[in-house]
Parts: sequence; structure tokens; C-alpha cells
Amino acid sequence: MKKILCLLIIMILFGCQTQVPKVHVFVYDLSDPFIKGLSQTLENQGKRHFDIVTHDAQNSQIIQNEMIVEVLEKESPHLLIVNPVDRLGAYTIIEKVKQENIPIIFFNREPLLRDLERYDQVYYVGSKAEESGIFQAQIISNLVGGNPGKLNAVDVNADNTLQMVIFKGEQGHQDAEIRTDFVQSELIDLGYEIDVLKVIIANWSETEAYNHAKALFDVMYDEIEVIVSNNDAMALGIIQAMQEYHTLQVDLDENYVPYAIPIVGIDGIERALIMLQQGALYGTVINDSYQQALAIIDLGLALLDNDLDGLNYTLTDGYYIWIPYKKVT
Repeated sequence: MKKILCLLIIMILFGCQTQVPKVHVFVYDLSDPFIKGLSQTLENQGKRHFDIVTHDAQNSQIIQNEMIVEVLEKESPHLLIVNPVDRLGAYTIIEKVKQENIPIIFFNREPLLRDLERYDQVYYVGSKAEESGIFQAQIISNLVGGNPGKLNAVDVNADNTLQMVIFKGEQGHQDAEIRTDFVQSELIDLGYEIDVLKVIIANWSETEAYNHAKALFDVMYDEIEVIVSNNDAMALGIIQAMQEYHTLQVDLDENYVPYAIPIVGIDGIERALIMLQQGALYGTVINDSYQQALAIIDLGLALLDNDLDGLNYTLTDGYYIWIPYKKVT
């Protein structure tokens, strides 16, 4: 009887332990401050539920594909969470994961719908890019006084037309294209005349934006009335270049009073919000990385429990959880 009792105790203590789900997170580039923040939230909030391992593709789809293949060959993860380097690369990832019958959640870079439709355990968590462009336009409308027929002092040359420069995240990137298009179309729909002096590709990078802005300011600083940036990282690079340009102008002429060009970004990363408080950034549209991370965790738990009815977020069209943007000025 004692032997049976001891055996039961051993089974309770060791044989019935719940396995912690193994989750692998693959991100496009941890040098991107938005992605870094979202990944940190995933790790910090998700470690209570999962054994999480994060992989950095360093902006290479080839490296990311190799990482995923290696993980699938070495172990059997319970869930994959993927921020693809290239949204078109999601097809190959889905096909590979489908063979292993593992659920997968994409985030930040939305796969094509036809690729999502290839597998019944694939989902996307993110925000609608068009909303961010519309919100940027609304922030700019507020900046110039809200009256398309009579702009305020932001209209430096008093031609009742907004002279703009747009810093674009990446040529061909879905969010970059949509944000760029919608900020312009929404301003036009609101009744404003706009003149886009230049569209500069800076690949979401603070350093690239800084270098481009330095060259830009040397040739057309006085012509620009508003700068629109597809993300806050690039906006920070523009701010640095603008601060240096102002210093140069003051050094050349002590009586020169620099006119700071208003900048509007997207993401709401911590350093950008500090710049906003200091007045160096006029406004931004918060892409809520914290809520996106919580939604990914919630969806992951629901998938592992095989209970999507218990989701705390709305699942749209069977594939999507959308986290709304927020305007900040």
C-alpha cells in the first residue's frame, strides 16, 4: 500500500506537470526601435505563458527563412510568431509551417490575403496603414489652422498651398506606400492644396533620414513648410539634421532666427514622444506596439487552447486583429 501511495505521489509531482509551450518569434530587424519595443513587450508579458525565443533576421528574408527552417528541423515548437522581412516572403513561410501543422501569427507586415487563405491556422495582428496616413493629415490640418481657404503662418510664402516633403519608409513596402498615399489624399479631401516638393526613400532608418535631410536642407530648407515622415525613427533623424542646420545658420549670422519646419511622424516610440514634449516634433500617430503585443499573446493562448471564442480582441474576417492608431500632438 505504501509503495502504491509513493507511486501516486511521484506521478502527481513529476508525471503530470504541464509542458510550457515553446514559442519562437522571428522579427525582421531588431535595430528598428518600433520592432524592438514590440519584441520586448512580447518577451516580458509572454514569459508568464510561454517559453519564448526571439530571432533577428537583420533585414534579410533569406536569413529569416533559414532560421525558421532550422527551428522546425531541430524541434517542434507549439507556435510561431513572425514579422516577415518581406510580406511576399510570407508565402514560403506559410507553406513550410503548414507541413508541420503549427499555428502561426504574423505581425507588423501584413501577408497577402491569398497567402493567408492557404492555411487554416494563420493570423495577422497589426494596424491599418491607411488610418495612420489619414490621422497624419488631420494633425497637419490642425497645424495649419483647420481652414483650407486661409492657412496660418505655417504657410510661409502665403500662397495658400502646403509645400511638403515626405520621407518614405521603403519603396514598395505596403505600409509605406499606403501611408504616403493616404496622407496626401486625405489632405486633398479636406480641401487643401498641396505641393509635394520631394519624396525621399529612407528605409525606416534614422541614420538614412539624417543623411538625406542634411543634403535636402542645404538646397531647399526655406521652401519646405511641412515634413511628413512614415515613421518616428526617420523623424528623429530629420530633427537631428534640422538642429545642426540651425546651429550652422546661427554661427554664420548671429541675427538669424531659424524657422523650425513642423514634422509629423508615425509610431509613438519613446524618444519621439520626448521630442514632441520638447517641441521638436509637432505630432505623431501612435502605432500601439504594446497593445499589438498583448493581442498576439492573447491570440497565441487561444490558439494553443483551441478556443478562439475566448479571445479578448475582435477577430475580423477570420484572420485579422486590428489595433487602432491614436493621434498625439
